[in-house]
Amino acid sequence: MTASDNSNVKPHPQRRSLLAAAAALPFSALAGGAWAQGSDKPEKEEVRIGFIPLTDCASVVMASVLGFDKKYGVRIVPSKEASWAGVRDKLVNGELDMSHVLYGLVYGVHLGIGGPKKDMAVLMALNNNGQAITLSKALADKGAVDGPSLAKVMAANPREYTFAGTFPTGTHAMWMHYWLAAAGINPLSGAKLITVPPPQMVANMRVGNMDGFCVGEPWNHRAIMDGIGITANTTQDIWKDHPEKVLGTTAEFVKKYPNTTRAVMMAVLEASRWIDASLSNKLKMAETVAQKSYINTGVDAINQRILGRYQNGLGKTWDDPNHMKFFNDGAVNYPYLSDGMWFLTQHKRWGLLKSHPDYLAVAKQVNQTALYKQVAGAMGISVPKSDLRTSKLIDGVVWDGKDPAKYADSFKIKA
Repeated sequence: MTASDNSNVKPHPQRRSLLAAAAALPFSALAGGAWAQGSDKPEKEEVRIGFIPLTDCASVVMASVLGFDKKYGVRIVPSKEASWAGVRDKLVNGELDMSHVLYGLVYGVHLGIGGPKKDMAVLMALNNNGQAITLSKALADKGAVDGPSLAKVMAANPREYTFAGTFPTGTHAMWMHYWLAAAGINPLSGAKLITVPPPQMVANMRVGNMDGFCVGEPWNHRAIMDGIGITANTTQDIWKDHPEKVLGTTAEFVKKYPNTTRAVMMAVLEASRWIDASLSNKLKMAETVAQKSYINTGVDAINQRILGRYQNGLGKTWDDPNHMKFFNDGAVNYPYLSDGMWFLTQHKRWGLLKSHPDYLAVAKQVNQTALYKQVAGAMGISVPKSDLRTSKLIDGVVWDGKDPAKYADSFKIKA
């Protein structure tokens, strides 16, 4: 099925009537009235949005498949990409207008860490939770089934241990670094960390190229299904309701096409709300994104963990209420400044940044909080009172965004 063919994904009858009614309305009526700057008609009506084959690309894909984009006067063209480095380069050079993208990648490009430097924008968060740390079955057979037991196995059997993330400044690399350090393993001196694109993780583990990896679903569950890996921890174990993928673009695009940007945000927010609205919607989403044009895997690799039904590959099963969420009554999507700053603190912690940036100033440049509030207000979606939120991570350390430099310097294990 192509992105534009929605013959197999029919909205609920009530949804169909809502879409039909919406289609008859002018964009300004949908958007809650004309924007301050004259006409609200999208300046660019076709928007190419990149995605990597991961479950959390779902809101971008479903916005296109279910026609929410057309409701707001744009056409989303989902573009399947091979790697996060490719996404970065295509965003920078304009081949992609926007992308489903790693939070930390956007910040890395904005500051010119390990690649091109360009002013960037985080429009909204796409999901919380739903990634995992997978360890090889060979390691699990030796007793390494979580962080502390991995540290013991590594100490008892010294050799070079290799772990993979998906992009140097991205979320998975930061979760892997944080998780290893929380277990007392220095990810810089005590292990080797490599970069592997998400869809290639399972194949690389199968041939013994790594001992563990951190990636989004469905690739952790796929490793269990294929009998080559176990889930040591989910990323929500590391940080409950953590920020994950975002809808990202360049600052230049937002400035040049403000109405288009708002229209796309509305379409993706509506898709996010649709996914989280019911069990049947989640299962319909899983059927859709599993297809060849998107993730290209069996639906059974996707449809359990999106409902919070987990197994670790060692006989343990559990229901996790903190599974991948796309909307959660709007709590997911706000681009908290503290979320952006957290990635900067970890970039500093691990030596990707040589000195402390002005954390708050950078987050205010990148995270489009005012734009998000406009869009959310037009859609009747509530927004938080503060741009900062407080969380306790797996090592017991609290992050509240209030003193990022002190926080970054406070860790015992760092560069």
